[in-house]
Amino acid sequence: MMRCEEKFHEIYNRDPEGTSFCPYRICPIGAHSDHNLGKITGLAIDKGIHIAWSSKQNGVVEMVSLQFPKRAQWHVASTPAVKQGDWADYLRGATRVLGLRYPLHVGLCGVIEGTLPIGGLSSSAAVTIAFLSALSRVNGISLSPRELIDIAYHAEKDYVGVSVGKLDQSCEVLGRRNHLLYLDTEDGSFERIPEHPRMKPYRIAIFFSGLEHNLLGSKFNMRVDELRAGVYALQALAGLDYGKFDEAMARHVPRAVYDRYKDRLPEPWRKRCEHWYTEFERVEQGAEAWRRGDIETYGRLSFESGWSSIHNWESGAPEQIRLYEIIRRTDGIYGGRFSGAGFKGCCMALVDPSYVESIEREVGSAYLHDFPALAGKYAFFLCESADGVGLN
Repeated sequence: MMRCEEKFHEIYNRDPEGTSFCPYRICPIGAHSDHNLGKITGLAIDKGIHIAWSSKQNGVVEMVSLQFPKRAQWHVASTPAVKQGDWADYLRGATRVLGLRYPLHVGLCGVIEGTLPIGGLSSSAAVTIAFLSALSRVNGISLSPRELIDIAYHAEKDYVGVSVGKLDQSCEVLGRRNHLLYLDTEDGSFERIPEHPRMKPYRIAIFFSGLEHNLLGSKFNMRVDELRAGVYALQALAGLDYGKFDEAMARHVPRAVYDRYKDRLPEPWRKRCEHWYTEFERVEQGAEAWRRGDIETYGRLSFESGWSSIHNWESGAPEQIRLYEIIRRTDGIYGGRFSGAGFKGCCMALVDPSYVESIEREVGSAYLHDFPALAGKYAFFLCESADGVGLN
């Protein structure tokens, strides 16, 4: 029995009616791109968010998290119109967005459990999707994968106020074990590229920095605005049609326009654009490398993505930058980068299984030598690719 099921029984003195699970995700190539309609590659992993739940016929939603102290409660018919500033805002947003599309009458009581530390693996999207799966079930609503992605996206973007794209939600819904998700966020088209029979074996390593991560409190939205400012300026410099600022998308400005006018952009805007355009190319190259079974090239491109996140997107706490530098020089690691927005959180890597013990030992030793205060908080996890969201 999972901890969330035990806690549910402790609170309600009965077993839950069901459990929902949504995996976390990694994005080895394609970071900081989806909010401007870029392409991404990603994998769902076999760790994620579990919710033990039962229906409440009175329409009340009552949620408890094993990671946060405060119980949250609202009604499906009168969910607060604005965020309340706590961990449950993602779920309130999901309730409101779902309620705008379908009638909601039945509420939910549930206990949420995350199987890895919060930080960099899209836990916010995972908890939103797991919750939506349960709330839809008790209300007799059958959501398509695209609807589930879209509702979770709008909950985070419009209600919580984080300038995300659909990378996280797409990986967590569409992911399949032993397949790389190759997604175009402009139109939602995707391909699941299977592992090539001759691809060298790999496992997914997660190096948790010990720093917990919050997109809203980070410079995430500022970086997106800086990119958009650069795109807006490029449109004006090239004499292209442009409208509202928040509708400016790098995807709609050709690389040739950026190359021609980039030296006229303020440096921060140029750097954000440089990351976006080069990341777009890395994704396309990475998908083809995966298709060929060339995990070394795919890994190298992931390392390059991490470098660009540091130097062009300018993300990463000092601890996380150091962790990336350590994994880059460690034998047995094909490639890796920050996972998540990269202001706190973790690093991920694709690793040769035969090196796992030495990787765990060497990376942990080097990192804690530099940051001894994080002993007991830093952690290493080994994962596999996994299928997307499920409901029991």
